Amino acid sequence: MAPLDAIALAVDPDNGVRAESAALNARYPDLTAHAAVELGVRELFPGKISLVSSFGAESAVLLHILSEVDNTVPVIFLDTGRLFAETLEYRTKLAETLGLQDVRTVTPDPDRLAAEDPHRALWMTNPDHCCHVRKTEPLQRAVKDFDAWFTGRKRFQNAKRAALQLFEAEGERIKINPLIEWSPDDLKAYAAKHALPPHPLVAKGYPSIGCVPCTSRVAANEDQRSGRWRGLDKTECGIHEPTFGTDGGGI
Repeated sequence: MAPLDAIALAVDPDNGVRAESAALNARYPDLTAHAAVELGVRELFPGKISLVSSFGAESAVLLHILSEVDNTVPVIFLDTGRLFAETLEYRTKLAETLGLQDVRTVTPDPDRLAAEDPHRALWMTNPDHCCHVRKTEPLQRAVKDFDAWFTGRKRFQNAKRAALQLFEAEGERIKINPLIEWSPDDLKAYAAKHALPPHPLVAKGYPSIGCVPCTSRVAANEDQRSGRWRGLDKTECGIHEPTFGTDGGGI
């Protein structure tokens, strides 16, 4: 792979991170997932990149790839306080299985929760703000010292993600999506090949797993994320919205 100073990342600072992500996408149009992770960790952002993982239904694949590249890269896990017990158990099991050395569990600010969600019912009255307090704000704090982070999003997951690029601009940071072109069959085959333990809720009909109040089972003919915020005009929690890395906050 080309060294960092040989690629178009060194753009005019006035053009900002958006130009950086465009340059990277142009320079690296056909990277495999392993190559994308290796490039991010070893050449583009050494010591300044993390992986944000929900330890959900498909998380094991990207976490395994990271563990093969460098198991000391920080992995950020958002514990919203409303997760399934199975997810918390899976986080511990998977981290141990893969030998991940730096899993950082991030939680909401308790004072913010006391002020904004004292009865734990904010998810019913204002789900966007609930996600903002429980997920967006904690993650903003967690990634502030990094220049980039990996996500496990894929194009097949829903219509909004269908146009994902490998490199994305997000405020002052770059997001890298190594698995964008993977299909459900690709993920299953990789997990089987490497004997990766599945999230225990997948077998119970949960192909996408978030907080308990806002996650439901999915029928065979539904898209993977249809069980998230069912019945609402909402498909994302806020951490992948354009305003996440800006003063807009991500709601």
